[in-house]
Amino acid sequence: MTYPLHMHAPGRFRARRFGLPLLAAALAVAAVCAVAVLRPWGATEPVAPAAVAEGSVPAPAAAAPAPLVVADGARVLVFGDSWVYGSAATVPTLGFAYLLADRLGVETLVDGVRGSGYLKPGIDGPSYGERIAALDPALDPDVILVEGSINDRRLYPDGYRDAVTAAWDALQARYPDADIVILGPAPQVLPVEDATRSIDEDLSDLAAARGWWYISPIAEDWITEANYLGVIDTGPIGRDHPSTDGHAYLAERVAAAIERMERQPAVVADAPHEGGAAVP
Repeated sequence: MTYPLHMHAPGRFRARRFGLPLLAAALAVAAVCAVAVLRPWGATEPVAPAAVAEGSVPAPAAAAPAPLVVADGARVLVFGDSWVYGSAATVPTLGFAYLLADRLGVETLVDGVRGSGYLKPGIDGPSYGERIAALDPALDPDVILVEGSINDRRLYPDGYRDAVTAAWDALQARYPDADIVILGPAPQVLPVEDATRSIDEDLSDLAAARGWWYISPIAEDWITEANYLGVIDTGPIGRDHPSTDGHAYLAERVAAAIERMERQPAVVADAPHEGGAAVP
């Protein structure tokens, strides 16, 4: 069984020119701390693994992500849960996944199922693994952005890492030529729930082991007490999902993160060296 995808092409104006004044300060701060969050293109040697208990299997060493290339008009599959679906926006097509088309100048293929996660089936479809198995191989996306999911927090941790690994293996096998970017869960409530924070850490580790880019809204403090009510609709309809303005904010943050992935590796690789150190 296949599930419907919603396609959204960019509008007339490219939104790589970020113009929302309320977000300017936040994006400036995010640009400063991006290197620490987006995972490590600058490392020349892997970090030594921590000691592990006898008989246990050590985590694989992290690999540096390959440079990300998102061409104008690229096909970007945005896959995830209700945040990708566009829940709580005035209409779903004002959700951040749709807005990325204009922000990045790409075509987005939106596949969001409310309530779903790597472990948890959703309202409109099954869990991530089953949904990936139902994706049409002919979609042929250039980039895949996999978001979420806070919906797993009640079932975590039993079987979580295995479910993530199986889903990612299937996604990579289905679209071997696509670049895959993982967007971790963003907090729907504050303070961030312990299970949500642990999910973020697990996803970050697993993505790093594959050499995939990882975006952590939690580590980057995208949603704080200062902006929470401007991003999250806490009412009976919104039910702790991003509001229309919140989705616009998320689209800006995701687009800015992706643009840094495009820029930073090239800057480091091409930078002149002084005394053996790269100079940006």
